[in-house]
Amino acid sequence: MLKNYFKIALRGFWKHKLFTFINVIGLSIGISAALVIYLIVNFDFTFDKFQPDNAQIYRVVSDFKFSGDVFHSGGVTGPLADAVKNEVTGLKASAPFYDNSSFTALVPNGSSKAAKFKNQKNIIFADKRYFDMFPYIWLSGSQKTALNNPYQVVLTASRAKLYFPSLTYDQMIGRSIVYEDSLKTTVTGIVGDIQQHTDLDFHDFISFGTMYLNANIKSDLDGWGNTTDASQLFVKLTKNTQIGHIEKQLNGLLKKYNPPRPEDKGNSTVLRLQPLSDVHFNADYSSYAQPVANKTTLYCLMTIAVFILLLGCINFINLTTAQASQRALEIGIRKTMGSTRLQLIIQFLSETYLVTILAIIISVVAAPFILKVFAGFIPSGIQVDIIKQPQILIFLLLLSLIISFLSGFYPALILSGYKPVLVLKNHAVSAGKTRNSLLRKSLSVTQFVIAQFFIMATIMVSKQVYYALHTDLGFKKDAIVYIPTSWKGDQHRRWLLMDKLRALPQVVNLSMGAEPPSSADMNTTSSIYIDGKREIKTDVQRKRGDPNYINIYGIKLLAGRNFRAGDTLKSLLINNTYAGVLGFKNAGDVIGKIVKYNGTPRTIIGVVANFHQSSLHTPYKPLAILYDPHNSLTLHIALRPQSAYGNDWKTAIVGMQRDWKQVYPDDDFEYHFFDESISKLYDNEQRTSTLLTWATGVSVLISCLGLLGLAIYTTNQRTKEIGVRKVLGASVVQIFSMLSTELMWLILLAFVIVTPVAWWAMNKWMEGFADRTNISWWIFAISAGGMLFAAVFTSSFQTVKAAIANPVKSLRSE
Repeated sequence: MLKNYFKIALRGFWKHKLFTFINVIGLSIGISAALVIYLIVNFDFTFDKFQPDNAQIYRVVSDFKFSGDVFHSGGVTGPLADAVKNEVTGLKASAPFYDNSSFTALVPNGSSKAAKFKNQKNIIFADKRYFDMFPYIWLSGSQKTALNNPYQVVLTASRAKLYFPSLTYDQMIGRSIVYEDSLKTTVTGIVGDIQQHTDLDFHDFISFGTMYLNANIKSDLDGWGNTTDASQLFVKLTKNTQIGHIEKQLNGLLKKYNPPRPEDKGNSTVLRLQPLSDVHFNADYSSYAQPVANKTTLYCLMTIAVFILLLGCINFINLTTAQASQRALEIGIRKTMGSTRLQLIIQFLSETYLVTILAIIISVVAAPFILKVFAGFIPSGIQVDIIKQPQILIFLLLLSLIISFLSGFYPALILSGYKPVLVLKNHAVSAGKTRNSLLRKSLSVTQFVIAQFFIMATIMVSKQVYYALHTDLGFKKDAIVYIPTSWKGDQHRRWLLMDKLRALPQVVNLSMGAEPPSSADMNTTSSIYIDGKREIKTDVQRKRGDPNYINIYGIKLLAGRNFRAGDTLKSLLINNTYAGVLGFKNAGDVIGKIVKYNGTPRTIIGVVANFHQSSLHTPYKPLAILYDPHNSLTLHIALRPQSAYGNDWKTAIVGMQRDWKQVYPDDDFEYHFFDESISKLYDNEQRTSTLLTWATGVSVLISCLGLLGLAIYTTNQRTKEIGVRKVLGASVVQIFSMLSTELMWLILLAFVIVTPVAWWAMNKWMEGFADRTNISWWIFAISAGGMLFAAVFTSSFQTVKAAIANPVKSLRSE
């Protein structure tokens, strides 16, 4: 019987090619979006799920309250690891490690010059406890002894093959690797690379004991009052142990070994446990090799997938019901021949399932191309491989069943309900019975609500992104390049490089400082001001720059003066917000006042206008600019405007790279255009804008297909009415207006429904910005106007055809 159902379905598809094509394309668009979004969501939500007892593994993190502000760190104090091991109960295991950002590795190979591998990342200091908590497959060496002694290193297979491409794993044991020219280690083990998704994607494991022989790192581990993101600690709880019980013990240790001081009144440090499953999603704390995912974004993606699939299903229902009149006679004959309503429902559902399967096949074929198109927005490592990812088949099977039921059940119920007597008398699809169907109109309104919401959201996000990139941020951002120099280099080399760069014809001005005025990295410290009556302790953002710093960036000086050569170590500039916090409404009144900055008295010599120190998400904060040549490691360079040919900046970068190599021959040249750095602060918003643009395009496309189906449905049901009206003298414009009015009312009803919802959603999203654009009325007007235009344009293909049709053809059977 099923074979017969599918045979009939294929004949029907061939007979109604256009409707079949539209149905398949509409569903395949929705399924493609759902499949790609499933791959993204599944990718992020499966991080470190493979780890044994992953639900019992936590990272110890630190929360700081400082001068009224809260700060977060993924690290802990160095001595905490040993104290936890010896004094905390309720733990099955603990694993400390020290995360190093990058090292340069030298690998002796028997020749006079060792192989050099620059900027090798994912290197940590660890010991046996790390491999006990996070198991690896050992290809050579012993887990028990590999990291027992200083200057030992374990490598993953991929990193080992990079360093020793011609050796076997066993031959690599005993070989030497020198990190940063001075840290000589011996290879004692090789482990397999982790194949699953993980944030703990490390490749070089240097023995923990090595750190205590390195003066620079040892200082981070000795003091209870020193917390760094690099010092990491994971713990595994025993079963039935409460998180609060462990956190209480951890904070007890902190108070025991680092008791609060009187001068720290109002400040605090609290240790808490972060679940392993939260590491991949929580941007408040430091992450590792993989970028941090955003759960809100993933939930929004899932919502978009549901909406787009819903649009496809509604589209299918509208187009299927539009064909009802063409299948009425077939249904009547089948019922007369003995078919039951259940058999007809199964037949129509089987047809829907077949259409869904065709759409899924197209989606699976299209998915790799979609992933390539969106490669810049999708995490690397996502791919469509049904053989290696059988869960994709399960997802597609469930999706096909859900879509088939949602899309096919209502049309099957309607079509199978036709009465044979009325069908064979040609009265089954009378206009009065179906044209006023509440459910059909509700589905259409739902389509228009979703489409208009996407249009409004897209315009609003794009408007805010444009505002963020073009509003006055309080500084100049164009034609400025900044170059970070090595912290290992001495001050003389930096001055030498500045002299060379100053000679380039494209360079207008140079400055030595730290980070640019606005950046993702914020450096905070405290300052104390005594006004004679009370002490004002303030959390202050810190920037560093020489006398040219505010000139290059066009930062306005409101009062006082700029730095001079002799101002180092005793003077500072502050912003207008800081002056207000200190109680001075007039910027000039704060000039000459003294604040204790990190315990050192400094004189305020100038006040600059407020500028955004980070993205527009963050409000203006108290700011101090220091003249500190010793800790100024970044060159800031103002360039001349581009000439008509537009090659000046490219030529300047080539010259900078040449001069860099003369001064820092062993270091890679790195430069950044400041305006591009500003743009990167809004990467998430720009990705959201692009995503919404595509979602809007897809939703409008599917809605237009639904509109076409609705127009066909309406004109089919009112064919004779149109013929009568034309005979009685109705013009083509009047007929077109009559047929389009209902669609317009449905769109306007959808507009009334969606407007308050969209306004609320926009307002909630905009609350995340301290400086934001307004929600303009024209956003809603464009949405309504655009949807009305799309509706009229799409439906006109059918309504105009019906309006100009010869009435004789529609009335010849009367």
